[in-house]
Amino acid sequence: MSRCAGEANLSTIEVILVDNASEDGSQALIREQYPWVKLIELPENRGFTGACNAGIAASEGEVVALLNNDTEVDPNWAEAVMDAFARHSEVGSVASKMLLFDKRDHLHTAGDTFSRDGRAGNRGVWQRDVGQYDTEEYVFSACGGSSAYRRAMLDQIGVLDDTFFFLMEDVDLGWRAQLAGWRCLYARAVVYHHLGDWRRRDGELLRRPQHTHSSRQNLPAALWRRYGGLILRAQVKEGWNALRAWRGKAARARLRMLAGVWRALTIWPQRRRVQATRTVSIEYLDSLLLPPQS
Repeated sequence: MSRCAGEANLSTIEVILVDNASEDGSQALIREQYPWVKLIELPENRGFTGACNAGIAASEGEVVALLNNDTEVDPNWAEAVMDAFARHSEVGSVASKMLLFDKRDHLHTAGDTFSRDGRAGNRGVWQRDVGQYDTEEYVFSACGGSSAYRRAMLDQIGVLDDTFFFLMEDVDLGWRAQLAGWRCLYARAVVYHHLGDWRRRDGELLRRPQHTHSSRQNLPAALWRRYGGLILRAQVKEGWNALRAWRGKAARARLRMLAGVWRALTIWPQRRRVQATRTVSIEYLDSLLLPPQS
């Protein structure tokens, strides 16, 4: 908790901790050592998305920030985030520079990306940080492990989609924000993130089924006509790779992604609702997409 809070001015920040039905006694520790924290105890594990939505619902500020429980913020993080919102009325979300907790001169992400073959990515992932991402600029979306959202935007487009139990829920929200005309700004705000071995090894593979879901729901029909072939080929390639190199949960996730292509009709009502919110041009959305990943 002390690392998450950092040295921010807590007199102006409402801190909410959502406990996802843990059984390690951490609730009592929070109540005893951090009485100023608003503790929400969920009766069951609702995943990353469900926990974040519970925290958002309990919050009162005009800006809502999400932090993983394995992060440490720079002392100036909150100030940098709020300054970005104050200077840019068109910005609905702010992305931070996330550095590795145990290798602090290396990047985890400098904002999310989305490519024309339907895959999301992390800008600068695993690169050595030598200042190449020190410039404030627009990005596709903010990584959910350290993201900040304008309340007015969430009131308009909704919160995280709970069909994404964990992983890719941030990119999905980013899509809905972009469709509705809200920009995401990468700010000079630093967070350190501790990644477990499973995330380094299989995290991207586990994200792939969610890539498919996000594309089906958020990509306008005009962009499906342009890039549908690239998306389908990328998904078939992932399925083939899964058969060639079976790796437990990650490989099964790849196969679920491939099977998910044919379940597109099941989300048609949700897709229609999302597409009805679009206020920006197809060409603007296309300009956000990167070339296909290798």
